[in-house]
Amino acid sequence: MTQDLARDIAAMIGSRICHDMISPVGAISNGVELLNMSGVSAGPELSLISESVENANARVKFFRVAFGVASAGQMSSRAEMVAILKGISTARLTYHWDATEDMPREEVKLACLMMMCLETALPRGGEIRLSCSGGQWSVRARADRLEPAPDLWARLGALSKAEGLKPSDVQFLLAPMQAAALGRRITHSSGDGVITLNA
Repeated sequence: MTQDLARDIAAMIGSRICHDMISPVGAISNGVELLNMSGVSAGPELSLISESVENANARVKFFRVAFGVASAGQMSSRAEMVAILKGISTARLTYHWDATEDMPREEVKLACLMMMCLETALPRGGEIRLSCSGGQWSVRARADRLEPAPDLWARLGALSKAEGLKPSDVQFLLAPMQAAALGRRITHSSGDGVITLNA
């Protein structure tokens, strides 16, 4: 199986799962809204459910971009990505989309996969900030404690096989594949509580 075919199959599986998940998550969100409208007292339980549903909804949308099919010519708006990252941000880990323009979906897919790689280095949370200048992505993680795994980081610079990779780290396989599809390569640097990925 070629790398391109493997990437396309993974993207189709990702799109299918996200497509099937977005409806039930949306239904739960609508149910919570109906409960609020019906006069049910808005206690801490309902607030917790509402916040969890909003986060799940945003996370499914994020996964749809990161793992789904990115058709040529398809665009992702800046407003959409800002809203998604706001939805997945928590008190522990916050995300910032500093790219100023709408971007091709294929490019945004790469940026999201790079963000997921950086998440693994933030065991106690922190901040992930993304920008794009001159056609190059820069995704920066800042935290008091950073723990990048050398074996995973080594995978970012070139295409690799899946052997020895946990399902939770699949982004380290897919990010270099997406970068290669765009004619790019991911590099990384670190120092003073900051890790930066560029592509």
